[in-house]
Amino acid sequence: MAWFYLILGGLFEMGWAVGLKLSQSMPVKIWGILITIFSMALSMFLLYVAQRTIAIGTAYVVWTGIGAVGTLLMGIFFFGDSAGFWRLFSAALIVLGVIGMKLSS
Repeated sequence: MAWFYLILGGLFEMGWAVGLKLSQSMPVKIWGILITIFSMALSMFLLYVAQRTIAIGTAYVVWTGIGAVGTLLMGIFFFGDSAGFWRLFSAALIVLGVIGMKLSS
């Protein structure tokens, strides 16, 4: 169950970054800010719960990796960010690192 919480926390890690972006483009900025605060709090709580079972180093790397790569993909698909080779290659290296951390734990 800890891995479920950790992955869910990583997804909410993406939510706060997207919330910040939305707060810049929405006519009513408070909605983006509220999404950010809610996502950040839930993301950190889920990381806290997952760390009861999973080693802190592994949990943090997985949580951050999901947030970083997920946010990169959200930016590409929904906000028109660049999808250049080196950006995607670098994201793939992050994913490989996360998989390596999981396999070694």
